[in-house]
Amino acid sequence: MAHILVTGCAGFIGFHLSQALLERGNQVTGIDNLNDYYDVGLKRDRLSQLDIQKSFQFRLLDVADQKAMASLFEQESFDYVIHLAAQAGVRYSLVNPHAYVTSNLVGFMNVLEGCRHSDVRHLLYASSSSVYGSNTVQPFSTRDPVSHPLSLYAATKMANEAMAHSYSHLFGIPTTGLRFFTVYGPWGRPDMAMFKFARAINSGQPLQLFNAGQMERDFTYVGDAVQSVVRLMEAIPTGNPDWSGNSPDPSSSTAPFRVHNVGTHQPVRLLDLISLMEELLGREADRELLPMQPGDVRSTIAETEDLEAVIGPIQTTTIRDGVSAFLDWYRSYDRAEEI
Repeated sequence: MAHILVTGCAGFIGFHLSQALLERGNQVTGIDNLNDYYDVGLKRDRLSQLDIQKSFQFRLLDVADQKAMASLFEQESFDYVIHLAAQAGVRYSLVNPHAYVTSNLVGFMNVLEGCRHSDVRHLLYASSSSVYGSNTVQPFSTRDPVSHPLSLYAATKMANEAMAHSYSHLFGIPTTGLRFFTVYGPWGRPDMAMFKFARAINSGQPLQLFNAGQMERDFTYVGDAVQSVVRLMEAIPTGNPDWSGNSPDPSSSTAPFRVHNVGTHQPVRLLDLISLMEELLGREADRELLPMQPGDVRSTIAETEDLEAVIGPIQTTTIRDGVSAFLDWYRSYDRAEEI
């Protein structure tokens, strides 16, 4: 039974990943600081689903706390580390930039140091599709350079990939970066589009559409994203013997380092998503058309060939089935309209 550390276990993806690992028979230690970036009650409700399972232990811990993280790695022996804890959100980085440095940079350094000084087989960590920044060639490929972030959040995720590579090179730690593309589903974050749209349509409030809704996203159902991560966990990277510094491939290295897109390669227009949600909810949205927000990108489409080359065909839930599952949960969750 592998012992796995999941940071950010009370977060959206961390909660679903922890559940999937427990269902596989793994022992999971989850840590989270339960910060108030969004409703703490939602995080506690997710956590309550995990706490009832014998193979799960939770620790209230901030990854940015150097001493606490060092103590955790000294006390426990982890086979795998899946680092999902981070200060999320593109727009919030315009308001509270220091939170991103503390959580996403200092926190990740503490995770890297913990792995360096223990016998961890594989470190997987959350990156983001936002690292593609001002790239316009679609679909986004991990083989493309990423050097022009459009938000501080994206810049911290780019830095995480660079930090991971340095530790893979210097200390031989196998690392895999997970560039998530707009993950959605039950127990989702209230600051993300799916939750915001459902709440606005259901309550008859104005639905704010930036760039007049002329946006396209590679929506990825959370169950599909989690399955990709679980399968990547045991696909431990090794150095790429064909890698060349004359034409460097950003997705691999001579070190045990890889980066993968975690998406569907099936983009959806926001206006089409809203129409689908209107149909499923039986109500029309009051649409408020707004200009483009700083830090946003108009379109994201994931190239997934490299991912499939490693783990085989990816699981892909249709947008209709995924939105239906999300709305079923939303209508059953008694606090959905409050947060």
